[in-house]
Amino acid sequence: MGFGSYDESEQGGQEVDTDEDGAVNVHEHDHDGDVSVEGGADTDALVDRLGAMKEDEE
Repeated sequence: MGFGSYDESEQGGQEVDTDEDGAVNVHEHDHDGDVSVEGGADTDALVDRLGAMKEDEE
């Protein structure tokens, strides 16, 4: 195969020593809440502004 030999007998009985007290808790900073965005411009105005910005670059 070209990847070296594979001997399943070497794979048996492996133990990993883990420190669960030092592990990262991914839920430690979970928050329940709402997100709102306040903006007065409508989509058409924003698209027009983007087009003007791209024209200014050229």
